Amino acid sequence: MIKESEYQKRRELLAKKLAKNSLTVLFSADNKTRSNDTNYPYRQNSNFYYLTGFKEDNSCLVIVKNKKDRKTIFFVQHKDEVYELWNGKRLGEVEAKKRFLVDSVVVSKDFKKSIKELSKDKKYLYYDFGEKLSKAKKLLKNSFKAHRDISSLIGEMRLIKSKPEINLIKKAIHITKEAHHEAMAFNKKHKNEYELLASIEYNFKKYGAYSDAYTSIVACGDSANTLHYIFNDKPLVDGKLILIDAGCEYEYYASDITRTIPVNGKFSKAQKDLYNMILDTQYEIIKMIKPGVLRSDLQKEAEILLTKGMLRLGILKGTYKKLIKRQEHKKYYPHGIGHWMGLDVHDEAPYLDVNSKEIQLKKGMVLTIEPGIYISKDDRSVPKKFRGIGIRIEDDILVTKNSHNNLSKKIAKTVKEIESMSYYFA
Repeated sequence: MIKESEYQKRRELLAKKLAKNSLTVLFSADNKTRSNDTNYPYRQNSNFYYLTGFKEDNSCLVIVKNKKDRKTIFFVQHKDEVYELWNGKRLGEVEAKKRFLVDSVVVSKDFKKSIKELSKDKKYLYYDFGEKLSKAKKLLKNSFKAHRDISSLIGEMRLIKSKPEINLIKKAIHITKEAHHEAMAFNKKHKNEYELLASIEYNFKKYGAYSDAYTSIVACGDSANTLHYIFNDKPLVDGKLILIDAGCEYEYYASDITRTIPVNGKFSKAQKDLYNMILDTQYEIIKMIKPGVLRSDLQKEAEILLTKGMLRLGILKGTYKKLIKRQEHKKYYPHGIGHWMGLDVHDEAPYLDVNSKEIQLKKGMVLTIEPGIYISKDDRSVPKKFRGIGIRIEDDILVTKNSHNNLSKKIAKTVKEIESMSYYFA
């Protein structure tokens, strides 16, 4: 778990980046109504959580930076027995003062009155440009010389994970491993995608994950060629592959894993040939990861290897140089090689620095590596044996001092491993 002292250090580091005579206002996420008096499950704003570790709504972090000093004020929902009867216990201002390493704690109902005093003589307002402005924020917006996006500064900080953060990601991946292995062993005969999804979600919760990190994909056959397929309502067809993109969230930290497995437990020769080509590509890209490398280098090499592989298998035709020049591979590999991961599955962290130069990999970064090939069942330019196949293989990689660590390497992914774990039916 992450200690209060780490959240305090994050706030101190952020404060150093702020302009003098500034006010920073960062709000918790709002509860979102599903219908009438029922809400969606609450999930805290990631930037707010990164700086506070607080999971309650109706709260706010304020940092006041003067010429010679700075202070932090935390606004929290007051204790209310009637509210707690319906919605659960609140920390309240008394316990918040004991827990949070801030200069002062104020009840949220006093926010408007307090913020007017705190904002006096301040030239700059920092807030999250991506969040909707409430009436209070609109009031603040009109009283400052300049407005700056706090999320970009926090995003830079979130790029590098601390040891406690890495441990939480490892825990999320461990739970996800159990879910994927259960999915491989699941008897898929005469079953539907949503039944397999139910097994995955059950195992997330069984092993202690609060929720999934994103909407899971369980896509059989040609459904896998829709990259953001989330319907998960088609039959599991004997002889087809299932692309499973599913990862849990543990204590707000994500995992993001994709495996592609056969419905009946055995890969056909064509499926195996294409799968192994993609897996070999992933191995080569992961080998490249170390400090100083650019993500664009990984992307370029992935495109080269996948193009050569598709040419070798007869999926693409022509000469390698012409295919690369015309970017013919994009038809079958349209997405990037990976993304940052952390508090969000696509972590809110920059890919370019303040000078618009690509950020190099550094120790403590976590990113996904996910090559894939997607061939529509209606693509007559491709040999029939490959039509209707969509394959992606995705792992979560930590950049280390001199190399990398595949955090999800224990999740089965070779043909032999998957077949040995899969429920086979003739």
